[in-house]
Amino acid sequence: MFDPKTAALLRAVLDELCEDVPQLETSTRTRVASRLLEAATKSDWSIDDLKKAGREALADAPTMWR
Repeated sequence: MFDPKTAALLRAVLDELCEDVPQLETSTRTRVASRLLEAATKSDWSIDDLKKAGREALADAPTMWR
């Protein structure tokens, strides 16, 4: 679906946004990843758009790590 460069960028943004989220908190990480993918499928996006979408997903996530 995405070229290797875009996939690597998405992974880097996910890792950055979830650096304080425990690895075992898969539902939160999945929520963020899903929002990143959703944002990246729009025709016009930037890294800032991706980060904003990911931060919003983190804010909405039902989690105990906050």
